[in-house]
Amino acid sequence: MTTGVLRNPDFLRFLGSHVASELGANISRVALPLVAVLALHAGPVEVGVLSALQTTAFLLIGLPAGVWVDRMRRRRVMLVSDLARLLLLASIPLAAEVGLLSIGMMFAVALLAGAAQVFNDVADQTYLPELVGTAQLSDGNSKLEVVRSGAFLAGPGVGGALVQLLGAPRTLFATALGALASVLFLSTVKAPDKLPALTERTPLLRGIGEGLAYVWRDRLLRMFVSATAATNLCTSAVLGLSVLFLSKVVELPPSAVGLLLMSGGIGGLIGGLTGSWLSRRFGTARMTWLAVTVGAPFGLLLPMTQADWRVACFAITSIGLTWSATLMNVGQITYRQTVTPEHLLGRVNASARFVTWGIMPLGALLGGLLAQQIGVREALWVIMTGRLLAFLPLLFSPLPRMRDFTKVQARS
Repeated sequence: MTTGVLRNPDFLRFLGSHVASELGANISRVALPLVAVLALHAGPVEVGVLSALQTTAFLLIGLPAGVWVDRMRRRRVMLVSDLARLLLLASIPLAAEVGLLSIGMMFAVALLAGAAQVFNDVADQTYLPELVGTAQLSDGNSKLEVVRSGAFLAGPGVGGALVQLLGAPRTLFATALGALASVLFLSTVKAPDKLPALTERTPLLRGIGEGLAYVWRDRLLRMFVSATAATNLCTSAVLGLSVLFLSKVVELPPSAVGLLLMSGGIGGLIGGLTGSWLSRRFGTARMTWLAVTVGAPFGLLLPMTQADWRVACFAITSIGLTWSATLMNVGQITYRQTVTPEHLLGRVNASARFVTWGIMPLGALLGGLLAQQIGVREALWVIMTGRLLAFLPLLFSPLPRMRDFTKVQARS
């Protein structure tokens, strides 16, 4: 039997950096738009552009980032990324204090901080196998999902309280301190920051092609990416319609809307907390399959939401689907880290993230167009039916016949 990953001091330091970084990032999700609205009197279009710019970097540099990360020391990439976010986020309250803050500066900070986050995320998933053994990858990923879900749940509330207490610009200074804390935790990791396994400097386009080709050739990787992309397409459509649905169609007060939108974080927290146990009890592959098949039907409850006891349908859906998504993330990330050669892992992580995240803006657009044509509740029925069917690619993969990923060899 392997010891728990929490007995690894270096993993605890790595986990500490995640707590600081994820909490700061989720606070900034609230603080950045509030700075634009309260300090610069930005309108809906400007706020929308600001929100979009925070994730645009995934489309612009998501694939090249994988090639570059494979050429560099992974912990150093995370340290530099955190330092960049520290300087960028701290520049906003400083500019506000001297009267130099503008919406153009906000746009630039959002885009550049998003770019730093891309490098951080790719290096993060590539670095974990250096800290823990293969047998502990699922446990480690589960613990990291607990942090992500907890930060997602607590971040907006903490952000709102800090904005009330400090004002929106100064709240961003608090998020910058989160990046600084992440740097301090990472700098105390004692394990050597290994030189990249990739010794030959592959041309950029060729390197991108190698990452994409590896994902395509491995049947289970390909099915994981397909199922996750379909899921994210539907999820982003639902997220884009949720506020409109709850406030205008169901006619709930803003306080109730806020509470319901936070309920998804509870499901993610439960998923992260139960992931290690389910993986040990049933095997990582079976845990992933269980989560996908059990969680998918919950989506059909969401369009049934009404302003009475059926308001619980929205919360149950959010909790069930995020529980399922969290466990699937643990499973597929563990599989990628297990079967991918070290010199390709950055590119494979970046390729999977590019496809599965890059489709999300399209989902939000399609959701809005569908709701305009047939109505919001009707659109949610269509979207949630699609969400139910999103796991079908995995039916035609090796996953239903597997128990664990630890013995799997990469297929070429």
